[in-house]
Amino acid sequence: MGLSVEDKARGDRAASQSKGKPARDGRGKSTGKHAARPPASTTDERPGLKARQVAARLLAAVVDKKTSLDGLTDPAGGQPHFRQLELRDQALVKAILTAALRFRGSIETEIAARLERPLPPNAASLRHILHVGAAQILCLEVPDSAAVDLAVASASADPRAARFAKLVNALLRRIAREAGRLPRADADPTRDCPAWLFDRLVAQYGDARARAIARAHLKRAPIDLTVKADVAAWAERLGGRAIGPGTVRLGPIEGAVSTLPGFDEGAWWVQDVAAALPARLFGDSLAGLRVADLCAAPGGKTAQLCAMGAHVTAVEKSNSRMTRLKDNLARLKLEADCVVGDLMGFAPDAAFDAVLLDAPCSSTGTIRRHPDVAFTKDDAEIEKLAALQGKLLAKAADLVVPGGRLVFANCSIDRREGEDVVAAFLAARPDFRLLPVDVEELPGFDFAVSSAGHLRTTPEMLDGAGEGGGLDGFFAARLRRQAH
Repeated sequence: MGLSVEDKARGDRAASQSKGKPARDGRGKSTGKHAARPPASTTDERPGLKARQVAARLLAAVVDKKTSLDGLTDPAGGQPHFRQLELRDQALVKAILTAALRFRGSIETEIAARLERPLPPNAASLRHILHVGAAQILCLEVPDSAAVDLAVASASADPRAARFAKLVNALLRRIAREAGRLPRADADPTRDCPAWLFDRLVAQYGDARARAIARAHLKRAPIDLTVKADVAAWAERLGGRAIGPGTVRLGPIEGAVSTLPGFDEGAWWVQDVAAALPARLFGDSLAGLRVADLCAAPGGKTAQLCAMGAHVTAVEKSNSRMTRLKDNLARLKLEADCVVGDLMGFAPDAAFDAVLLDAPCSSTGTIRRHPDVAFTKDDAEIEKLAALQGKLLAKAADLVVPGGRLVFANCSIDRREGEDVVAAFLAARPDFRLLPVDVEELPGFDFAVSSAGHLRTTPEMLDGAGEGGGLDGFFAARLRRQAH
């Protein structure tokens, strides 16, 4: 039987009847001393409330306004209320939002199943509060009592949701008692994949593979490190495993990555194994050559090119992102010429022997790490980004010397941003030709080389290879400019 607005009073009665009794859910999980406290006033300052309110505010920004979660949680320029939180609470907000977005469809299903009638169309604030509370109950190691209590307090303090505070109490208490943990092995992965995205995946990869990709999006992504040298030794020292010629995949770790051996000395940097593959398409012959890394931040590929002995010029439009790139290079004890500016206006004194363009894209290959992408991007946005990539690729091509090489890459799994962009470019530029990738060039990653000779990874590949398995979705094509 579902809950209605009228159930608010019944929810309060249930809360008062449980006073003094430890509450347990249907999974045997203790929910704390009481299932819920009385609703908070607007001046309530109990611990953890501010974090939940910020989480609901940021969830609204992502879902309703298509705002990037990375931007909202940026330490320097992020949402002001988020930046005012203590670091511990910032981490909690990120965990809540990651869960709420990754399992948005499943959470909505759990909520809807317990409502007698749908929430009012204008109850967006209430819905976000419910999703924040349910995400803690279903996905995180947060006591149910705290999740329910603070959701009720959030609703009570919000003029748009205050009249539903009792409903929040009753509904979340039911979810805590009745619902199982997420993810569920037998669940339909399409439930948590927005329709626009799943339709695109089916059109490009077929139904079975589209479902496998959607299922991979529900798994936590592993931590991969690119090491400067001796991958086997670092894998042993860090307790990980080598999964590529220069990548160590870590198992579960305690604390921040920056506390691990080798961080301070600059022996490695965090980079998904798929993101490390495009730079390898230049082979081992970059020593002493002039190489441009365009749209370079945060600098993982810049570091790779530097470590390969190239004289690298890194071009990045964003000042703040370039600062991050420089900081990373300093820690790694690597040097590059750093240019802040729009690529379309970049006019170097001479062309480059090799150019890497990791173009701005929809980032649909990184949904495991950034579940907000599924809600902040859409079909129309991909069309715009593909058009931009075509312009950037044409500009990058003009920076390559005759006989030089150009690698075009991005972290989208939509072929309009990959194969289609390259096909259109080659049709317009007879002075370039495709240099197909050979499977022998990427030991252990033959599955990532397409029949056309492109590099194409999708998140369900490499499943089971370490914590979480999988890898980011990436595309890359290698081109050569014809010699005169």
